[in-house]
Amino acid sequence: MVIQEEILYSMGATAKDYTPSEFIFNEGEQPHYYYQIVSGEVKLNNYSEDGKEFIQDILSAGQSCGESILFIDKPYPMNAETITDCRVIRLKKSSFFSLLDRSPKLCMEISNVISQGLYHKFIMMQNISSQNPTTRLKGLMDYLKSFESNKKPYSFMVPLTRKQMASLTGLCVETAIRTIKAMEKNKILKIQDRKILY
Repeated sequence: MVIQEEILYSMGATAKDYTPSEFIFNEGEQPHYYYQIVSGEVKLNNYSEDGKEFIQDILSAGQSCGESILFIDKPYPMNAETITDCRVIRLKKSSFFSLLDRSPKLCMEISNVISQGLYHKFIMMQNISSQNPTTRLKGLMDYLKSFESNKKPYSFMVPLTRKQMASLTGLCVETAIRTIKAMEKNKILKIQDRKILY
Protein backbone atom coordinates (compact mmCIF):
# COMPACT_ATOMS: atom_id res chain seq x y z
CA MET A 1 0.00 0.00 0.00
CA VAL A 2 1.39 3.39 -0.94
CA ILE A 3 -0.42 5.42 1.75
CA GLN A 4 -2.34 3.82 4.63
CA GLU A 5 -6.07 4.05 3.99
CA GLU A 6 -6.76 5.48 7.47
CA ILE A 7 -4.41 8.37 6.74
CA LEU A 8 -6.14 9.10 3.44
CA TYR A 9 -9.59 9.03 5.06
CA SER A 10 -8.38 11.30 7.88
CA MET A 11 -7.50 13.86 5.20
CA GLY A 12 -11.00 13.73 3.71
CA ALA A 13 -10.56 11.01 1.07
CA THR A 14 -13.58 9.11 -0.26
CA ALA A 15 -13.91 5.67 -1.86
CA LYS A 16 -15.70 4.97 -5.12
CA ASP A 17 -16.67 1.65 -6.72
CA TYR A 18 -16.26 1.09 -10.46
CA THR A 19 -17.43 -1.64 -12.81
CA PRO A 20 -15.19 -3.00 -15.62
CA SER A 21 -14.40 -0.59 -18.49
CA GLU A 22 -15.15 2.57 -16.52
CA PHE A 23 -12.75 5.50 -16.64
CA ILE A 24 -11.28 6.84 -13.40
CA PHE A 25 -9.82 9.71 -15.40
CA ASN A 26 -9.46 10.48 -19.10
CA GLU A 27 -6.61 11.61 -21.30
CA GLY A 28 -6.71 15.41 -21.59
CA GLU A 29 -8.38 16.04 -18.22
CA GLN A 30 -6.67 18.14 -15.57
CA PRO A 31 -5.66 16.15 -12.46
CA HIS A 32 -7.60 17.07 -9.30
CA TYR A 33 -7.18 13.92 -7.17
CA TYR A 34 -4.70 11.38 -5.87
CA TYR A 35 -6.07 7.89 -6.70
CA GLN A 36 -5.18 4.69 -4.83
CA ILE A 37 -6.56 1.27 -5.76
CA VAL A 38 -8.10 -0.69 -2.88
CA SER A 39 -9.23 -3.69 -4.96
CA GLY A 40 -9.35 -4.71 -8.61
CA GLU A 41 -7.20 -3.93 -11.65
CA VAL A 42 -6.75 -0.72 -13.62
CA LYS A 43 -4.97 -0.17 -16.91
CA LEU A 44 -3.28 3.04 -17.99
CA ASN A 45 -3.90 3.30 -21.71
CA ASN A 46 -4.32 5.41 -24.83
CA TYR A 47 -6.42 4.84 -27.93
CA SER A 48 -5.19 5.68 -31.43
CA GLU A 49 -7.40 7.50 -33.93
CA ASP A 50 -8.44 4.14 -35.42
CA GLY A 51 -9.42 2.84 -31.96
CA LYS A 52 -6.39 0.61 -31.32
CA GLU A 53 -5.57 0.41 -27.63
CA PHE A 54 -2.05 0.81 -26.29
CA ILE A 55 -1.65 -0.26 -22.64
CA GLN A 56 1.10 1.56 -20.77
CA ASP A 57 0.72 -0.24 -17.45
CA ILE A 58 -1.57 -2.50 -15.43
CA LEU A 59 -2.05 -1.62 -11.76
CA SER A 60 -3.69 -3.52 -8.92
CA ALA A 61 -4.64 -3.23 -5.25
CA GLY A 62 -2.20 -1.17 -3.21
CA GLN A 63 -0.96 0.88 -6.15
CA SER A 64 -1.71 4.48 -7.07
CA CYS A 65 -2.39 5.83 -10.54
CA GLY A 66 -1.56 9.14 -12.16
CA GLU A 67 0.14 10.57 -9.08
CA SER A 68 3.16 11.88 -11.00
CA ILE A 69 0.92 14.22 -13.05
CA LEU A 70 -0.22 15.97 -9.84
CA PHE A 71 3.23 17.57 -9.57
CA ILE A 72 3.04 19.39 -12.91
CA ASP A 73 0.46 21.72 -14.40
CA LYS A 74 -0.39 19.44 -17.33
CA PRO A 75 -3.38 17.31 -18.35
CA TYR A 76 -3.30 13.53 -18.11
CA PRO A 77 -1.46 12.01 -21.13
CA MET A 78 -3.36 8.73 -20.65
CA ASN A 79 -6.59 7.19 -19.40
CA ALA A 80 -7.06 5.13 -16.24
CA GLU A 81 -9.62 2.46 -17.18
CA THR A 82 -10.85 -0.34 -14.95
CA ILE A 83 -10.29 -3.94 -16.06
CA THR A 84 -12.29 -5.54 -13.24
CA ASP A 85 -14.67 -4.34 -10.54
CA CYS A 86 -12.63 -1.85 -8.54
CA ARG A 87 -12.73 0.21 -5.40
CA VAL A 88 -10.57 3.33 -5.57
CA ILE A 89 -9.84 5.92 -2.89
CA ARG A 90 -9.51 9.49 -4.09
CA LEU A 91 -8.03 12.43 -2.20
CA LYS A 92 -8.19 16.04 -3.36
CA LYS A 93 -4.92 17.33 -4.80
CA SER A 94 -4.63 20.12 -2.19
CA SER A 95 -5.12 17.62 0.66
CA PHE A 96 -2.57 15.27 -0.92
CA PHE A 97 0.04 18.03 -0.94
CA SER A 98 -0.83 19.00 2.66
CA LEU A 99 -0.23 15.38 3.62
CA LEU A 100 3.17 15.34 1.90
CA ASP A 101 4.13 18.62 3.61
CA ARG A 102 3.50 17.00 7.00
CA SER A 103 5.45 13.80 6.33
CA PRO A 104 8.95 13.74 4.78
CA LYS A 105 8.88 9.91 5.07
CA LEU A 106 5.71 9.73 2.98
CA CYS A 107 7.25 12.18 0.50
CA MET A 108 10.19 9.78 0.06
CA GLU A 109 7.83 6.82 -0.41
CA ILE A 110 5.88 8.66 -3.13
CA SER A 111 9.19 9.61 -4.79
CA ASN A 112 10.11 5.92 -4.77
CA VAL A 113 6.78 4.99 -6.42
CA ILE A 114 7.28 7.63 -9.12
CA SER A 115 10.89 6.44 -9.67
CA GLN A 116 9.70 2.84 -10.06
CA GLY A 117 7.22 4.03 -12.69
CA LEU A 118 9.95 5.87 -14.59
CA TYR A 119 12.19 2.80 -14.42
CA HIS A 120 9.37 0.69 -15.85
CA LYS A 121 8.87 3.21 -18.70
CA PHE A 122 12.58 3.17 -19.61
CA ILE A 123 12.73 -0.64 -19.62
CA MET A 124 9.60 -0.86 -21.77
CA MET A 125 10.88 1.81 -24.19
CA GLN A 126 14.10 -0.19 -24.67
CA ASN A 127 12.14 -3.37 -25.36
CA ILE A 128 9.60 -1.77 -27.69
CA SER A 129 12.38 -0.24 -29.78
CA SER A 130 13.47 -3.78 -30.71
CA GLN A 131 12.02 -5.23 -33.91
CA ASN A 132 12.28 -8.72 -32.43
CA PRO A 133 8.98 -9.78 -30.76
CA THR A 134 10.81 -12.30 -28.54
CA THR A 135 13.00 -9.50 -27.17
CA ARG A 136 9.93 -7.38 -26.46
CA LEU A 137 8.02 -10.14 -24.65
CA LYS A 138 11.09 -11.40 -22.77
CA GLY A 139 11.84 -7.84 -21.63
CA LEU A 140 8.30 -7.49 -20.26
CA MET A 141 8.51 -10.81 -18.42
CA ASP A 142 12.01 -9.99 -17.08
CA TYR A 143 10.67 -6.73 -15.69
CA LEU A 144 7.62 -8.36 -14.05
CA LYS A 145 9.74 -11.16 -12.58
CA SER A 146 12.34 -8.69 -11.25
CA PHE A 147 10.05 -8.00 -8.25
CA GLU A 148 9.98 -11.69 -7.25
CA SER A 149 12.50 -13.28 -4.87
CA ASN A 150 12.46 -16.66 -6.66
CA LYS A 151 14.51 -16.23 -9.85
CA LYS A 152 14.45 -19.92 -10.90
CA PRO A 153 13.21 -20.71 -14.42
CA TYR A 154 9.43 -21.20 -14.69
CA SER A 155 8.87 -20.05 -11.08
CA PHE A 156 6.89 -16.93 -12.05
CA MET A 157 3.34 -17.07 -13.38
CA VAL A 158 2.82 -14.10 -15.72
CA PRO A 159 -0.32 -12.29 -14.43
CA LEU A 160 -1.32 -10.97 -17.86
CA THR A 161 -3.42 -12.23 -20.75
CA ARG A 162 -1.77 -12.63 -24.15
CA LYS A 163 -3.82 -9.66 -25.36
CA GLN A 164 -2.50 -7.50 -22.50
CA MET A 165 1.07 -8.63 -23.19
CA ALA A 166 0.64 -7.75 -26.86
CA SER A 167 -0.69 -4.30 -26.03
CA LEU A 168 2.04 -3.61 -23.47
CA THR A 169 4.74 -4.50 -26.01
CA GLY A 170 3.19 -2.91 -29.10
CA LEU A 171 2.62 -6.24 -30.86
CA CYS A 172 -0.53 -7.55 -32.51
CA VAL A 173 -2.18 -10.37 -30.56
CA GLU A 174 -1.48 -13.00 -33.24
CA THR A 175 2.25 -12.15 -33.23
CA ALA A 176 2.36 -12.34 -29.42
CA ILE A 177 0.62 -15.75 -29.39
CA ARG A 178 2.90 -17.12 -32.12
CA THR A 179 6.01 -15.77 -30.37
CA ILE A 180 4.99 -17.17 -26.97
CA LYS A 181 4.56 -20.63 -28.56
CA ALA A 182 8.02 -20.34 -30.13
CA MET A 183 9.46 -19.25 -26.78
CA GLU A 184 7.96 -22.36 -25.18
CA LYS A 185 9.51 -24.54 -27.91
CA ASN A 186 12.89 -22.88 -27.17
CA LYS A 187 12.40 -23.53 -23.41
CA ILE A 188 12.36 -19.82 -22.54
CA LEU A 189 8.98 -20.31 -20.82
CA LYS A 190 6.45 -23.04 -20.08
CA ILE A 191 2.72 -23.04 -20.72
CA GLN A 192 0.66 -24.92 -18.15
CA ASP A 193 -3.16 -24.84 -18.21
CA ARG A 194 -2.91 -21.82 -20.56
CA LYS A 195 -0.85 -19.97 -17.93
CA ILE A 196 2.62 -18.72 -18.82
CA LEU A 197 5.39 -19.75 -16.41
CA TYR A 198 8.61 -17.79 -16.80
